[in-house]
Amino acid sequence: MTESTVQSAPADADAAPAEPAPEPARGRRPRLGRRADAPRRPRRALPAWSLLAAGVVAGGLLGGGYGLLRTPQYTATSYVVAVPTEKSDPAAALGFAQAYGRVATQLAVLGDAQKTAGVPVATLRSSVRAQTSPDAPMVSITATSSRPAEAAGMADAVSGALTRHAEAAGDDTHVVLRSFARATRPTEASSASAPLTGLVGASAGGLLGGLALLVRPRRDPAPAPVPGPGAPADDARGLL
Repeated sequence: MTESTVQSAPADADAAPAEPAPEPARGRRPRLGRRADAPRRPRRALPAWSLLAAGVVAGGLLGGGYGLLRTPQYTATSYVVAVPTEKSDPAAALGFAQAYGRVATQLAVLGDAQKTAGVPVATLRSSVRAQTSPDAPMVSITATSSRPAEAAGMADAVSGALTRHAEAAGDDTHVVLRSFARATRPTEASSASAPLTGLVGASAGGLLGGLALLVRPRRDPAPAPVPGPGAPADDARGLL
């Protein structure tokens, strides 16, 4: 019986050699992702007093800026007094002083005063005020302007016009007006200064900040993380 000899097939000489395994990239290390069960750190909220401080600072800056940009205003005041004639009693002078105080800013008086004051009637109407006293038959005429000389001129012009109207009606009222004190040219502005407006603005801003602090929604505390079913016992004790 003849034994057959089994010869192994020769290796293919043209077969391509095996490719080497790629080397790991050098340089930056890959970032490790955060564990899904890792608790998130709560973001730090601003302190409660920050709203109050922000309101005070913002209000102070706005108020101070308004005081610096606003044109200063000057105020001058003149006085006239009601004097009864021989045909009237002193008590009537007080009543007529109240009446003349009401008509001092009317169109008839202001139209006569604009010639002397050198300003339109609309300016006199918005800048002149009249006041009376309940105890004395006196009328005060106050004028406000951005120029001191103009303020004094408007007050004296309205006082003179009111005196002429009272003199024209003196035969019927038996009361006339006399100039008691002329207006003096103001040397200081009557409007609020920049530090004062800044203080007022800071107070208003602090009040608004306090109100915002009271009405702001409160945040609920973050719930404690619950450990997963596969968490170790030690980690579960630490989280709880």
